[in-house]
Amino acid sequence: MKKARDVIGLPVICVETGKQVGSAKDLLLNEGWEVESVLLEAGHWFSEATCIERKDVIAMGDDAVTIAAEQAVRPLNPSSACRALLFGERKLKGLPVITVNGQQLGVIEDVYLEADRGIKVIGYELTEGFISDLTEGRRWLPMPDAVKVGDDALIVPVHASEALQEIFGPKEE
Repeated sequence: MKKARDVIGLPVICVETGKQVGSAKDLLLNEGWEVESVLLEAGHWFSEATCIERKDVIAMGDDAVTIAAEQAVRPLNPSSACRALLFGERKLKGLPVITVNGQQLGVIEDVYLEADRGIKVIGYELTEGFISDLTEGRRWLPMPDAVKVGDDALIVPVHASEALQEIFGPKEE
C-alpha cells in the first residue's frame, strides 16, 4: 500500500515519447473511493486545469506516474462530483472522521491506496494535530464497510473505532 501523498508531486511521463507532460498536483476520488483522475500542476497562472483520467494511467509507481500517450492529458471537468485530497472546496484533507454515535476518531491527513495500481482507497491516515502526532503518533483506519461523506465530516460506523491502528509511535528521547 502507498500513501496518496507519495503520488502527489511525481512527474507524469508518457511511455510512447518519454516526455514529461506534467506533475501530479492532486488526486480526485469518486464516490466509490477510487482515483478518478490525477490533477496536473498548472503550467501558467491563467492556464486551464488539466488532468489524466484513471483509464489512461498505466501505473502510479514509486518514481513516476506513467501514461500511454500525451493525448491522455485533458481539461478538467469542473462539474465533476469527485473530491480532491488536498485542494478545492470539497477536499478530504482536514475533514473530521466521526462515528455514528458522535465519537471523533481524528482528522483526515492522507489516504492509503492499494499496492498494485494504486487506484482503490483502502484506508485513511488520521491525525489529532501536530502535538498529538509527536506524542501519540498518527493512526490508520482501514476502509469501513459504510462511509458517508458530508460537507463537514466523514461519518463511519460505530465499530470503526475498534479498527484504528497506530501507524508510528511517538518519538523517543
